[in-house]
Amino acid sequence: MSKESKNDADASPSSFEGAGGMNTGVAIVGFILCFISGAGLMWGYDSHRLKKGEIGADSTASAGGGGNWSDEDSPVPVSSKDPMFGKRDAPVTIVVFSDFQCPFCSRGEATVDQVKTTYGDKVRVIWKNEPLSFHPNAKPAAEAAQGVFAMKGAEAFWKFHDLAFKNQQTLSDDNYVAWAGQAGVTDIAKFKAGLAAHTWADKVEKDHAIAQKAGVNGTPAFFINGSLLSGAQPFDKFKTVIDQELDKAKAKIASGTPKDKVYVAMSNENKKAAPAAAPKDEDEGEKEDTKTVFKVPVGQSPQLGNANALVTIVEFSDFQCPYCKRTEDQLKKIRETYGDKVRFVWKEEPLPFHPRAEPAAELGRAARAEKGDKGWWAAHDAMFDSQPKLDDADLEAVAAKIGIDKGKAMDAIKTHKYKKEIDADSELADDLQASGTPHFFINGRRLVGAQPFEKFQKIIDEEIKHAQDVLAKGVAPAKLYEELVKDGKGAPEPEKKTVVLAQNSPAKGNTKSKIIIQEFSDFQCPFCSKVEDTVNQVMKDYGDKVQLQWRNLPLPMHADAPMAAQAAQEAYKQKGADAFWKMHDKLYGGQKNPEGLKRPAIEGYAQELGLNMDKFKTALDTSSHKAEIEVDEKAAKDAGISGTPAFVINGYFISGAQPYPKFKKLIERAMAEAK
Repeated sequence: MSKESKNDADASPSSFEGAGGMNTGVAIVGFILCFISGAGLMWGYDSHRLKKGEIGADSTASAGGGGNWSDEDSPVPVSSKDPMFGKRDAPVTIVVFSDFQCPFCSRGEATVDQVKTTYGDKVRVIWKNEPLSFHPNAKPAAEAAQGVFAMKGAEAFWKFHDLAFKNQQTLSDDNYVAWAGQAGVTDIAKFKAGLAAHTWADKVEKDHAIAQKAGVNGTPAFFINGSLLSGAQPFDKFKTVIDQELDKAKAKIASGTPKDKVYVAMSNENKKAAPAAAPKDEDEGEKEDTKTVFKVPVGQSPQLGNANALVTIVEFSDFQCPYCKRTEDQLKKIRETYGDKVRFVWKEEPLPFHPRAEPAAELGRAARAEKGDKGWWAAHDAMFDSQPKLDDADLEAVAAKIGIDKGKAMDAIKTHKYKKEIDADSELADDLQASGTPHFFINGRRLVGAQPFEKFQKIIDEEIKHAQDVLAKGVAPAKLYEELVKDGKGAPEPEKKTVVLAQNSPAKGNTKSKIIIQEFSDFQCPFCSKVEDTVNQVMKDYGDKVQLQWRNLPLPMHADAPMAAQAAQEAYKQKGADAFWKMHDKLYGGQKNPEGLKRPAIEGYAQELGLNMDKFKTALDTSSHKAEIEVDEKAAKDAGISGTPAFVINGYFISGAQPYPKFKKLIERAMAEAK
């Protein structure tokens, strides 16, 4: 069950409020979302401060080397037997109780990544297993992950963890073996034997016992220095608690508490100060906010049903998403139950890891252009019937089945004819923090995932009464939906940062443009390399209208990054911007090779570019570009930028390897403001 979301590791600020895990007593196996998962994956939200699986310098883990330690005298005990990310003596400890098959856990992973990016060494993250009973693959996955940790340590564990969340839909013994190998386990026979014998089940059971004692009722659950935060909450919720705990920890250390005892002291204090737990509704598990109304425009999107219906359901969906297909039965039941009282509006949200979603959306738009909304809904039904078969030949068969011009339909797919319309829907989804599919707004009220009919029914019944009350006050039926959502929550204002412009940074595009994109990056950061496809698309579409400026921000945990930055700056000094960008490409290409950012490889790149090798070697030997790199680092620090990649577009801030629509939206906004 995967967290299908648009971004990879920064996930983000777009996680929405109240999105909790599911109570263990609830049999809701089928009611989950399509979201992107870990490996830094999530719509975002790829950013890099401390690389996943990279343990802090003084961190220890008993498995795979390192010393033993224990914080067993905490109300949420942890020890070197637990996978840990970060430093042993970090002032804030986040203990995560999670389930590899839980979609809400997958969603929460992106926010944890953003926490790591933002706070660096100030936070450590510790994993605890809490596989829920109605997730049949969760416990085997947990045992496999613990096996990887036992055999190869924390770094290997986090690699396995990322692969498992990335591939939630394919949790299986065969894949556990494959992922263990990718994570670094070499004795595969021993690993297989351990799985068969349930060698690591005892650790999973012990984690579960700790979860029960600590009051965990669903996943994910986070204890921040012992304070419970339930569910896949947005980053701001984490930030509020973490900032408070940092201040308290600072005072605790100043008063004489050893750094490695802060967690025990703080968690015990927070346990005593915690309010009594509120009783839970066992039928609903963790609460999700379905009360807040969002201002969701209908626009020109495909509609089905009475235009003056009492209830409008706007669905953000993806033709390749299996959970979108699964929810079709519930939507059909809604139509049969409520008839003209409900209308449906479709919004496109083809997720980036579904390569056939956008072509399918193109075919739907082609059908609509030829046969109106009726043709679009016919294509909608036929494509979900065809799923997962959505290759060109399958889509051509859909076109033939619904009786539209196959040539025009396939040309629309080939040329991305309707991409602008599709992107507009995706941008709206981003504004509304609708970071996965299927995603519904019922008269503006959010409902996420392939939920049971009863969840829809409860909200629909409430909204029918509300709509009838509004009509009774004299509102025209044609204006009903507009009236119902007019005061709804809109898109949040984008984050802004003030960054001092560099005087002579490498740049490309229109160097006279008032629209300046500053890219803070690190040649050894994998997320910086990953975002390059998006940056290239931006420059292809806007290159004559914007200026892209490079700013160096080599991160301290990347040993090869400073030399790579020196090399790129020397290429710039010798042969200008063209040579810089060629060196830039070679350095990112070097990430694919373990030795690709070492000095011999870098000197090879310089020779290929025809640089003066004596001057080049001297530059590396003496770090002759240290001063200009430090200018960039200071600009980042002063602006509060601590991770890479990071972009500032005329003051608008983008953190991480965000998708193209995020850049487009802010560029268009900056252009409108510059006029």
